[in-house]
Amino acid sequence: MPLAALPVGVRARLCAPAPGSAIPTRLGDLGFVPGTSLAVVRRAPLGDPVEIDIRGYRLCLRLEQIDALFVEIATDRDEP
Repeated sequence: MPLAALPVGVRARLCAPAPGSAIPTRLGDLGFVPGTSLAVVRRAPLGDPVEIDIRGYRLCLRLEQIDALFVEIATDRDEP
């Protein structure tokens, strides 16, 4: 599922990008690498930007910045 469509409060793991595409360098520098656990904390009233909890910190990103990222819902055994 696209990260932009992840419901608030649901933990997920970032998926590897599709062949021929890549995670933007800036997002990779911020910790957005395949297998990383993350969650959408909240959304602005109109849905953009989105606050994301990843690697112990939170950041706000616009939907256009995360539109190419995909996640899979984490199961209980995936959580630390």
